[in-house]
Parts: sequence; C-alpha cells; structure tokens
Amino acid sequence: MRWLLYLSLLLSFLVTFTITPYLIRYLRRIDLVVKDVHKENTPLIPVSGGLAVLGGVMAGLMFYVFLQTFYYESPQNLLYLFSAITTILLISFIGFVDDLIIEKSKDETSGLRQWQKPLLTLLAAVPLMVVQAGTTTMLIPFLGRIDLGLLYPLLFVPIGIVGASNMVNMLAGFNGAETGMAIIYLSNLGLYAYANNRISAAAIAGVTVAALIAFYYYNKVPAKILPGDSLTYLLGAVLVSIAVIGNIERAALIVSIPFIIEFILKARGNFKKKSIGKLENGKIKSLYEKIYSIPHLLTRTGKFTEKEVVYFMILVQLIFSSLIWVIK
Repeated sequence: MRWLLYLSLLLSFLVTFTITPYLIRYLRRIDLVVKDVHKENTPLIPVSGGLAVLGGVMAGLMFYVFLQTFYYESPQNLLYLFSAITTILLISFIGFVDDLIIEKSKDETSGLRQWQKPLLTLLAAVPLMVVQAGTTTMLIPFLGRIDLGLLYPLLFVPIGIVGASNMVNMLAGFNGAETGMAIIYLSNLGLYAYANNRISAAAIAGVTVAALIAFYYYNKVPAKILPGDSLTYLLGAVLVSIAVIGNIERAALIVSIPFIIEFILKARGNFKKKSIGKLENGKIKSLYEKIYSIPHLLTRTGKFTEKEVVYFMILVQLIFSSLIWVIK
C-alpha cells in the first residue's frame, strides 16, 4: 500500500495549480510586479510565484507526514524531514522579503543588499544544524572517506544552504528557466535518493517536482507569473535538504555543475553582468560581446527566441543531471 504515498505528489500538484491564479491576481492587486524585459512593450508581470510552489510543497509534505504517522504508524523517522520543512519555510520567507523590494522603475526587484543575503539565508540552515541532519562521513576527492564530525552540521550544512540558495538565483531571468531546470535536477535527485532507499529525501524531491510542474504551466513562455527569489531560495534549500538527509552530497554537487559554471562566468564580469538580454525582432540579443553567463552562448548571436534559450538551458541541466547515474 506504499502507493498511497504518491497521493502526496498529486496533492502538491493540485494545490500549486489551483492557488497560482489566485496568487497572480493578488500580486497584481498589491502591485508586486516587474517588467518582463524579453517581451514587446515590456509588460508588468507578477513576481514571487515561489509562494504558490511553497504552498504545494507544504501540502504534499504534510500529507506525507500524516500518512506515515496515522496510516503506516512509523513517525520515528520524521525528525530530519521536519527540520528540512522548517528550513524551506524560513528561506522562502526570506526570498519573499527580497522580492518585496522593487525598483520604482519596475525594471527588476532590487532586493536585499549583497551582505544581507548570506546572513539571512544562514538563519535558514539552523533547523538542519541543530538536529545534526545527515551523515558526517563524506567521500572527498583525493582524500577518500573522512568523518567530519561536528564540522559537517556546523560548517558544511550552512555553507551549503547559503551557497545553493544564492547559486540557483544566478541562472534566472528567462520565463520558465528556473522552473524547468529545477524539474530536471530535482527529478534526478529524487529518483537517485529513492533508488538508494533514502525515502524522506525522495519525498521532498517528489512533492517539489510535482509543485514545479504545476507552476511551470503559468511560468513558461509567455509567463503569467515570475518565480522571484521566493522560488530560487526555496529550490536551493530543497537541493541541500535532499543532499543532507539523503546523504547524496556528491550527486547534488554533480547536478549543480551548471550553476558552478555560471558562477565562474559571472566572476569574469565581477558579478556585475546580467544573464538577460534585449529583444530584437523577436529574438534575444545579449547586452555584451563576451560570454558572462550560460545563456550568452546563444543570446550573443541574437538568433534565438526566449523559448529556444530556455530549452537550451534545460538541456544543459539534463546533460549534467544525468551524470549522477554514470559517475560512481
């Protein structure tokens, strides 16, 4: 009867799919909108769609906990799951606060100051730290397996949360890109966790993917709502939670390679160059001659539409995410 647990995925999908239209209207009502720079006349689009995904994730995980507790009567393994839920809630709230700060021109969300982001996202790591989630023994390249002891929960976990939440945020700016890429890497991580009998980690990945699939319907080109930092921060927290609880840090690092590449490219431009471009004859043209972001591989030519650029980014993510099945 374990198939009943799959109902949590269905619930996550239905909740996100149902509440997103209401969230779109609400965000318009409170004027939480920004310009969609890759469209004609740059229409104003609601931002902070991560709240809808959060609603689906919470509904799915709470139903999963309900089944484990009252139907399967196995609540003893839920401590780490609840710590992950708390981390996801905290970081989504921080992302929403970041979304609330919008430039008067509506060009983009100006957000929190650069020094504030790591400090605030660090707070979201506390729930995973205090329960010592995960296994302290890690396989480190060239060094073999090392027991990190207290360094793991007190140093590696917070670094992971801060790094991942800001990392996912770097590859943003195109309709459906963040959502589509997340569906790919979280699906692979979830299946990998399930194949290795890391059920709690697989549950977190599964309900998040279900919510993202529902949200993608509204976020794909042309987007009716943008994800905002409330989603990118959430995705970073989910990624690290799966890695820590499932003890699959190496797999999580592999699926993160596109973001690592993006970090290196952005570093070339002193983190001042944007991934987005400008619309010319229906195609996206980069603002720069050199490559400072993965999308620039296509947009510097000015020959590709936004949808084609997004599909390219998803394909890149698919290639690297698939490596977790071949790299042992």
